Amino acid sequence: MNNAGLRSRAGGGEASGATSPRWEETGLARSRASPDTFPKYLLLNAERFRGRPAMRHKDYGIWQSWTWEEQLAEVRAFALGLQTIGLQRGDRVAIIGANRPRLYWTFAAVQSLGGVPVPVYADAVADEMAYVLAHAEVKFAVVEDQEQVDKVLSVSGEVPSLAEIVYDEPRGLRDYDHSHLHAYTGLRDAGLKRLAEEPGADEAWHAEIEKGKGSDLAIMLYTSGTTGRPKGVMLSNDNLVRSALNGNAFDSLDENESTIAYLPLAWVGDHLFSYAQSYTAGFCVACPESADTVNEDRREIAPTYFFAPPRIFEAMLTMIMVRMDDAGRLKRAMFDYFLAHARKVGEPILQGERVGFLDRLKYALGDILVYGPLKNRLGLSRLRVGYTAGEAIGPELFSFYRSLGLNLKQLYGQTEATVYVTAQPDGKIRADTVGLPSPEVEIRIADNGEVLYRSPGVFIGYYKDEEATRRTKTADGWVHTGDAGFFDADGQLKIIDRAKDVGRLRSGAVFAPKYIENALKFFPDIKEAVAFGDGRDFCAVFINIDLQSVGNWAERNNVAYASYQELAQHPRVREIISGHVAETNRRLSREPMMAASQIRRFLILHKELDADDGELTRTQKVRRGFIAERYGELIEALYDGSTEKYVETEVTYEDGRKGRLAATVRIVDAEVYEMPGEPVREAAE
Repeated sequence: MNNAGLRSRAGGGEASGATSPRWEETGLARSRASPDTFPKYLLLNAERFRGRPAMRHKDYGIWQSWTWEEQLAEVRAFALGLQTIGLQRGDRVAIIGANRPRLYWTFAAVQSLGGVPVPVYADAVADEMAYVLAHAEVKFAVVEDQEQVDKVLSVSGEVPSLAEIVYDEPRGLRDYDHSHLHAYTGLRDAGLKRLAEEPGADEAWHAEIEKGKGSDLAIMLYTSGTTGRPKGVMLSNDNLVRSALNGNAFDSLDENESTIAYLPLAWVGDHLFSYAQSYTAGFCVACPESADTVNEDRREIAPTYFFAPPRIFEAMLTMIMVRMDDAGRLKRAMFDYFLAHARKVGEPILQGERVGFLDRLKYALGDILVYGPLKNRLGLSRLRVGYTAGEAIGPELFSFYRSLGLNLKQLYGQTEATVYVTAQPDGKIRADTVGLPSPEVEIRIADNGEVLYRSPGVFIGYYKDEEATRRTKTADGWVHTGDAGFFDADGQLKIIDRAKDVGRLRSGAVFAPKYIENALKFFPDIKEAVAFGDGRDFCAVFINIDLQSVGNWAERNNVAYASYQELAQHPRVREIISGHVAETNRRLSREPMMAASQIRRFLILHKELDADDGELTRTQKVRRGFIAERYGELIEALYDGSTEKYVETEVTYEDGRKGRLAATVRIVDAEVYEMPGEPVREAAE
C-alpha cells in the first residue's frame, strides 16, 4: 500500500499526548477523557499514540506498518472518497473479505460519516450473501478482490438497494464495467484531492465525526443462523465502547499489546478484539498475509493478546502431536518427560500456588528445553492474555496449554451481549466453568435453568424483526441466552448445553449432546461429532475424522487412501476411533449425571460436515436440526440394529456446482462401562 501524501493532520511533531489544535477546534475536547464513538477514538489515538504502530499487514512476505497518525490519514482520505460516490448518514455498507487493513479502515471511514458497516462472511455462498445484503438494505459494498466482486455482482439483481461496489485488490478486474465499480485506491486518491483542493473539506469531515453519538447504531452483525435465517444484531457505539473498555480494564490491556486478526470480520469477537478494543486501548493489530500463513505469521508477531475458538487450539495441539510422532526417540522421550511434569506443576505455578523448589527447578529446565520452544512454535512466546470461547473446550486440552505457562482463559458471550457475559479472572481459572460475571454484567438463572443476563452491552434489537427481539430481550433489558447452566459454590457459571438441546433418554436420564461431543473432540483424530439420544433408549454418535491427524497416521503406517471417504471407512481407522469412543465412555461413566449417556453405537460419516452444505454455520457450529433431517436414514440405522447403511448425499463444491457422494457406512457397537449407581435425573433443562 502506498502511503504517499497520507500524513495525519491531527498534530505535527509534538510529544505524545500533547494537545492538538485540531481537537480543540472541532469541539471534541469535552470527549477527550471518554470518546463515545470509534472515529473520535481515532482522533484521540492519533494524538496520544501518534508514532506508535496501529496496524500491520504482511504483504509478499514483508510486514508493512501504519502508525495511528497514518491510520487516521488513511481513514480520512477514504471517507472523503466515499462521499464522492454518494455515501450519506444512515447508509448501510457491506464489508466482505479477509482480515486486511483497508477493510478495517472501512469500518472507521463509514462510521465517521454516520454510515453503518455490515460485515458479511467472506465464504458465504451466493444465496446466503444475497439474503444478508437484501435484508440489511445495503447501498454500498466494499470487498477484497475479484472473487467477492463476482459474488456480489451475481446477486445484485436480488439486492435492489445496492448502488456501488468498491474493491481493494485490482487483479483480474481491469476489463470489468466500472460505471458502478470503484478501486479503493481511486476513492482514496479522490479523498486526497478533495483535501488539497476543497477549502473546509477536513473541517467538514471532523464536523461529521462530532455529530456521532454513543447511542447511534454502530454496526449490524448477522448471527450464524444455527436454527434458521441469520438475524441482524444491531449494536450501538455505547454497546461496543463500554464492552471494550470493560474488557481492557479486566485484563489490564493497554497500548503495549499486540494481537493478530485472523477470524471472520463478520464475527462479533473479531470486531471487539481487533477493532473496538484496539481503538479504545491503542494497541496494534496485525493482519496475516493469508489464511494459509496464519500459523507462521503468528510466530513472527508473537501476540501478547490472543483469542481462538477451541477448534483452533485443537488444531494446534494436533499439529504438535503429529510433529512429535515424527520426531526422533530422544526428542520424543524428552517431550513426554517434561510434559508429564508440566501436567503436575505447570498450572499451580501459573496460578501462583505454592510449589516445591525442586519441582520449580525442573519446570524451569523444561521451559528451556521443551515449553519455551513449543510456545515459540505456536507463536505464543509473548502471550500475556489468551481467551477461548464459542464452544466448550475439553478440560485436558485447556490444561495442556495452561501447563505450558500460557495464561489461557475462558469467556462466555454472545453477539447480542457485545461478547462479554462472563470471563475468568486471573487466579480463579478452572476448566469446567466459564468464569464470573464480566464487569457491569448481571446474570440470573431462570426456573427452567436458562441463563439470562443484563449489561451495557445488550444489543438494540434485531433489524426488522421486532417479534424475535421481544422473544429474546425482555422489557427491562434481560436477554435470554438459550443456554442451560448454573452457578457453582464459587459463584462461577457452568454451561451445560443449549437449553433446547438438553433432553432426556427414554430412561429419564439427562442427555446433553454438546458435553458428549466435546469429550470426543479432545482426541486429535476426531474433528467433529454429533450426538443423538433425546427420547431414545441410548446415545449414538456421528463422527468426522480429522484428515490431517489421521492422514499423518496413515502415512506413517503405510495405509493407502485416495480420499477422505476412503480413509474414514478404513477398518484400522474404525479401530482407532473405537478406542477413542471407549475412552470417552470410561470418562462419562465416572460422572453420575452423564453416565447413562455413554455412547452405545457410532458411525464415521463418509463426508466432512461443511458450511457450504448447510451442515455447519459460518462459525463452524453444528446445525443439529438440519443434520438430523439430512441424515435421518443414518440415524435410524444407528437405532435399528443395522451394521451398515448405503447412502447418497448431495454435496456443494467450492465453485457452487452440485454433486452426489455415495457410500456404504459401517456402524460400530461401542464398549460401555458400568455406571456408579443410578444416574442423576434432575438438572437444568
